[in-house]
Parts: sequence; C-alpha cells; structure tokens
Amino acid sequence: MTHYHIQKKRRAAFVEEWRNYQKTVIALADVEMAETARGTRVGVYVSEDGDRPTRTMDALAHEIDPGVTSTIHRHSWDAMVLVVAGRGWTEIDGQRIDWSPGDSLHLPAWSWHRSGNDGAETARYLSFSSEPMLATMGMSVLEDQGHTPFANLPGRPAFSSEIDGADPYSRRMRRLAREQRKRRSGRLHTNWDELELLPTPRGTRTTFLLDRAIGYEASGITMAMFEIGPGRGQSMHRHPGEAWLYVLEGEGHSYMGEEPEGGKNHPWRKGDLIVVDHFLWHQHFNDAPDGTAKVVRIHMFDSLLETMRVLMDPKVLFEEPPDHIRDAQAGNPHEIDWPAVERPTWP
Repeated sequence: MTHYHIQKKRRAAFVEEWRNYQKTVIALADVEMAETARGTRVGVYVSEDGDRPTRTMDALAHEIDPGVTSTIHRHSWDAMVLVVAGRGWTEIDGQRIDWSPGDSLHLPAWSWHRSGNDGAETARYLSFSSEPMLATMGMSVLEDQGHTPFANLPGRPAFSSEIDGADPYSRRMRRLAREQRKRRSGRLHTNWDELELLPTPRGTRTTFLLDRAIGYEASGITMAMFEIGPGRGQSMHRHPGEAWLYVLEGEGHSYMGEEPEGGKNHPWRKGDLIVVDHFLWHQHFNDAPDGTAKVVRIHMFDSLLETMRVLMDPKVLFEEPPDHIRDAQAGNPHEIDWPAVERPTWP
C-alpha cells in the first residue's frame, strides 16, 4: 500500500474514531464517582481515563470527605479548580489556601499540591487541565509522593539563568528563563466574595475566574463565568476549538448547529457539562421564568485558539451576527434586576 493510501486511511479512521467520542451534554447523573488511592473520590466528565477522551482539556469531579487529606502529587500539566460544595484547603508548593463554594484556584505545572477537608461536610470541586494536549506530545508526567511533608520533596525542575550574548542559544536561554520566572509567580486563588459581574453586549453579565487579565499565568486555559437573566438568552456566536460550560446554577438549553437556524436544542441543568464542538453556532438560554442561571466557561484560549488564529489568518475564527442582530438576540442586560452575587449551593 502506498504512502498516499496509508495516510488517507489513517486520517479517515482518526476522524471517525473521535466523532464517536463526541457528546454535547454530560449530565451530572452520568459522572460516576470512584474511590482513589489519593484518599478522594474522582469522577470523569471528559477524559480518556473515563472513556470520554478529548484532545485538549479534561474535566474531572473530586470529592473529599471530612477529616481527609489527599496524597501530595505533581504533574507536568497545569490545572484549574472550581469549588462547588463544602469548605477545605489546598496546599500548593507549601502555601495553604483555604477555599469555599465558588472559589477558583490555579495549580501550576510541576507544583506539589494536596487538598484537605477540616469541615463537617463533604467538599466537592471540579478540575480542568491541559493533560490531554501534553499527552499528544508524550509529555504527560505524574508523580505521587503519598503523605510526604512538603519540606522533604524536591523543588520544581531547575532552569538555567539568563546569560549575555546575541547568539540564538543565549537568546533562547534568556527567553525561557524569563518565561519560567513569570509562570512561577502568577496568581493562585480567586475568592468568590471579590467577584464583580458586569453586563456585556451579549445580554449577560460576566467575570473572569482565572485568566491572565487578572494575574494568572496558566498554560492557556482560561475560565470565566456568565449569568443569564430569567427567561433570557446569550447572543449567538461561533469559534473553533472546544468550549466547555459547567452549569453552576440554574437550568436551560443551548442551541447548536452548523448554521444559525436548523440546529438542535440541548437541555441542561445544574451540575451538567455542556460541550460546544468546533465552529458550531451556539446560543445559551435560561429557561427559568425567575432566577438566573450561572455558567462557567472553560477554553484553551491563550494557547490553542490564539495559535489557530495566527496559523489560519486571514480566516475569521470568531464570528457573531452584526450588532443589530446581536442586540436583538441579547436584549438589554441593564434592564434585568440582577440579584446579589451569592455563593453557589450544592446540590
């Protein structure tokens, strides 16, 4: 068989395999929690470890019972954490951060981390990581050190300091040293009580949870939250790359289709994960006549999507209707009587 025929067959089989993995809504009821060697329970929304592979990010649910402290581990990818129930703490490279429902944390690549629950109720949080992307390059490395004290653990991988010189090697050493210093000095925690949600032209009010705009130094994953008013919807748009939306509060449905009309509506409720596939037109609606819906959106924006924009320029990689159509879809967010921003509840 020729090179041409092997490549053609391989590409077709690859695409067909991944089409079979695609799901639009992963319901909370479909996330089976299992006991792990870390002392916690873990369930899979999307991950190869739960037979729902993706190419860029994974999404897991974690539970920690009262009195439990997980083992300490580190990995070559970074992760974002969203707390949805209970109160506990996470130690990141020896720094303890106490958290409550609605808080967000960043676990940098190669940072030692463990979590514990000193409270009286089970704590639950979601994690979103870039492990699948690193796995495609053979760079996913995980190290668990049980309950070893942090002081007895090795530090993050060393890197060489900057050196003088105008040659390519010296320039690379300087560039990578500066990048590592920046990556290792980013923000680690967003407290729910400090959030400010602001109205947008899409008809929702939004805020960043973890993003470089507010001091984080992640691998490219960004996490934001938007709130939809009672009976209202977000305006339609589309873009390449998967976008995941975790339903923090409320219930509704999402329109998705290859065209602005003629697609399908997908219902969702609290605790579900909505998967927006590549370059589909999509629009999210709050079906409740009273009460808002809060949705947390996770993208691999700074790395994957920005790289695609450069590689595929001048092709348009973010598209929404003209302003007058967008405004008609969204309505006026300033007319909504937005409630006070209260911490999420569970279940």
